[in-house]
Amino acid sequence: MKRAITAPPTLAPMALAELKAWLGISTTREDAELTGLIRTALELCEGFIGMMPLVTDCEEVLQACGNWQSLATRPVKAISGVLAIAADGTRTALAATDYDIDIDAEGTGRVRLNRPIDQTRVAVKFAAGMAEGWDTLPEAIRQGLVRWAAYQHRDRARDNDKAMAGPPASVAALWRPWRRMRIA
Repeated sequence: MKRAITAPPTLAPMALAELKAWLGISTTREDAELTGLIRTALELCEGFIGMMPLVTDCEEVLQACGNWQSLATRPVKAISGVLAIAADGTRTALAATDYDIDIDAEGTGRVRLNRPIDQTRVAVKFAAGMAEGWDTLPEAIRQGLVRWAAYQHRDRARDNDKAMAGPPASVAALWRPWRRMRIA
């Protein structure tokens, strides 16, 4: 699976305001850095809980075959199209009758082709995420995002040789009820 974000989520000004309030920052001098930390926290949150927090337009590249294939990103809200990818990288949209789609109750999106095609790969375009915007995220997720971004902001001056294997304990405690694990 190769996923690409085709349109990142729009961060509401409220996200930056919450982080700045948590850190006690009232100037705008560090706004770009703080916004970047929130975006990083969103990515790390997805890795921890197994779900994309904010609805985002994505694309995943899959094998071109007639078997059901699941998208790795969850929860899928809508699958908008499937494109055949030629060896030279050019893409051709497939007709809606050329493939089937399914989204189960857990938000797993699945795709299968109804007929063989000459190409060996397809790109599936979809939207995935738990909430449409910052203000509709579950409180525990939002609070964890703020805390993790604040942690990274405070830790930036330290030359820390130890890589953190996961979120700080306070963030993990907030996110653990939302965590989805897959058994392979």
